[in-house]
Amino acid sequence: MTLVEPVRRWRARSGEALFLRVAGPHGHRSRERIHGRAGPRWFAPDAAVRVVHADASMFVGGLRSLLLQSLHPAAMAGVASHSGFRDDPWGRLAGTSTFLATTVFGTADDAQAAVDAVRTIHARVRGVGPDGTVYAADDPDLLRWVHVAEIDSFLVAHTRYGAHPLSPARADEYAAQAARIGRALGAVDVPGTAAGLTAAIEGYRPVLRATPAALDAARFLLREPPVPWTLRPGYAALAAAAVESLPAWARDALGLPRRGHVRAAAARAAGHGATSTIRWLLAGQPAG
Repeated sequence: MTLVEPVRRWRARSGEALFLRVAGPHGHRSRERIHGRAGPRWFAPDAAVRVVHADASMFVGGLRSLLLQSLHPAAMAGVASHSGFRDDPWGRLAGTSTFLATTVFGTADDAQAAVDAVRTIHARVRGVGPDGTVYAADDPDLLRWVHVAEIDSFLVAHTRYGAHPLSPARADEYAAQAARIGRALGAVDVPGTAAGLTAAIEGYRPVLRATPAALDAARFLLREPPVPWTLRPGYAALAAAAVESLPAWARDALGLPRRGHVRAAAARAAGHGATSTIRWLLAGQPAG
């Protein structure tokens, strides 16, 4: 019994630190507005998209989506030229997590305002990469790629590591609900089923390749993560789970080693351990 209170305090401190890392220094204020403001929402309380986006498996899915998205030369050229992922990776993460939370859990007015803000930014992101790749962040087909890579990654991660994995019907519901956000951002022909997400990604295979910028991003995410040494083991577990969940062709393109059955099982075990720990830490946070 003497250990109960110290463990409780450690859990609260660690959960608070993790939350503020992901949500940013104004995370509590954003959480209060997102969840506490009255008004209609885009999605019902029991919506599949809420189940997925509230789960710790999003940590694995987020890393997987960044690695997968980097394989589109135009998408990676835009990120490399206009994103502060190296100079301010935590700020970029906080912005992304706040956008996801606002569109899924916030009021309809706040969700639309978040979408409008992103579209305004996208309209300014255009240019030519070092290898001559032309990019425009508001290109509807490029937005479609970013969307399907992200939503497929969240769904794959949730299927493997979610506390309550979705049934096939609920997985299709998730894809259809997430498609609403993709269309709002300007994507076209957005898949509304899990199978549609897989088919869409396969359809992009002819244009996908690992540019020097993509390889640099993968190296940064997997070998040079901006996390203190005390958090490196947990981050490494999440990264191993993300890499293991990628299609073999994507791992090959990024020069990531294929894992045998033993190492793949170890990566999955590490992913389960890391997501379970994150879930436990964040469950100890006060509701907001």
